[in-house]
Amino acid sequence: MKERQDAWTEENDLLLAETVLKHVREGSTQLNAFEEVGDRLNRTSAACGFRWNAVVRHSYEKDLQLAKKHRKQRQRALGKNQPVKKQLLYTPPTPSLEEFADEFPLLTSESTSVRQEVKMPQYSSPRPTLTLDSVISYLQSLGNSSFGIEALKSENERLKKEKNEILLKNEELQKKITQLEQNSANIQEDYETLMKIMNRARKLVLFEEEERPATTFKMDRNGNLEKLAE
Repeated sequence: MKERQDAWTEENDLLLAETVLKHVREGSTQLNAFEEVGDRLNRTSAACGFRWNAVVRHSYEKDLQLAKKHRKQRQRALGKNQPVKKQLLYTPPTPSLEEFADEFPLLTSESTSVRQEVKMPQYSSPRPTLTLDSVISYLQSLGNSSFGIEALKSENERLKKEKNEILLKNEELQKKITQLEQNSANIQEDYETLMKIMNRARKLVLFEEEERPATTFKMDRNGNLEKLAE
């Protein structure tokens, strides 16, 4: 039976990351990777999944995107343009009857013999049989359900954080746009005022040149030009 282990080492995180990336790259599922790491580290797949989504994944986002890209390229190379069912790279070991009996003592032969003495109720329809595979499947579904809830909570928190960051950035950009529009309006107003001043100055210069009388000169005895008084 897997025991609770709270401390994660760097080696554990590295093993988790490498295994998840390998499964994604080869077309398997992340859940299948969590099961493999859980068996290797004696942890539950739900614990491995929560560790990946809450801590480890943030350091391997680029590697995860590359792994997904590699998976798509691999499917194209095989001519699989349509979505295909993901293959599983790892099959969890099936516990022996002895191990199962240790974890569920109520299902041992001794307990079964005691229960056989109790009169069982009569069923109108055939009573479903309890098999080892059905018990394992039920326990795995409980673990997967717990993992799914934790993963959704983590993803929800991440999306909320991204949403707040986008809203803040959008607000900052809106303020910059408003400031630029105001500056543009001020520049346009200053330009129009400057053009009016220049046009007025040009008209004044032309007016003065038209009003100014022509200057006359005369030559003295030495051959020099002398300006006549107006």
